[in-house]
Amino acid sequence: MGVTRQKHAKKIMGFYKHNFQFREPFQVLLDGTFCQAALRNKIQIREQLPGYLGGAAQLCTTRYGGEQRCVIKELESLGKALYGAKLIAQRFQVRNCSHHKNPVSGSTCLLSMIEDGNPHHFFIATQDQELSNKVKRKPGIPLLFIIQNTMVLDKPSLKSLAFVQKLQTNQLVPEYQKQSIVELKEKEGLVKQEGEKRRKRKRAGGPNPLSCLKKKKKKTQEGQEPSAEKKKRRKRKRNRVSKAEAMQSVQKNEGE
Repeated sequence: MGVTRQKHAKKIMGFYKHNFQFREPFQVLLDGTFCQAALRNKIQIREQLPGYLGGAAQLCTTRYGGEQRCVIKELESLGKALYGAKLIAQRFQVRNCSHHKNPVSGSTCLLSMIEDGNPHHFFIATQDQELSNKVKRKPGIPLLFIIQNTMVLDKPSLKSLAFVQKLQTNQLVPEYQKQSIVELKEKEGLVKQEGEKRRKRKRAGGPNPLSCLKKKKKKTQEGQEPSAEKKKRRKRKRNRVSKAEAMQSVQKNEGE
């Protein structure tokens, strides 16, 4: 596995983990065409895919009732040429589909599993070009295919990139998050009941800001406070009295 290809896959996986909440174990839905390509190119899907995706992976096909599976039923109908691919697909886990009465083609069944925003976070692994084009029209669905004897994780589609851009600008909420938001609001008691009126809370009034201002002291024309001027006058008066007393005391002394 080339270092460049591994870095490419790691970057794409980061995109899906961050924007579409993909978590381990990753669930990969495979059709007969992918199994046949893996057999022809001698690719060990079960051993190689987890290392390529960077985490545990569950390889899956679909089931419409009992042990009958749409993907395997399609492989059986194609005859001995795809017998090896059928043996590979039979080893995978199964996921229930909605085709309870009659099986459908593998591509139709896989498309039905990713409806309503792909809530189960499935990967789609296929060599069917028509199926791949339909998958790319839906946001948030990683696509795997085999080319030149290697597995490749396709880059995010234009639909996925546009979806993420809307999320980042708060213009869209994913379907799988809407229900979680409602449940969280109900749990916290934030959902308004019908007929319930809002009660206005009285806010405590604060003190008048004008009453909190400090009073300014009046100043004289020279910019001095009146108290300081009075102190100076008192000092001068005391000095004059002390000089007069001193003169009297001197005259008395001379007369004697």
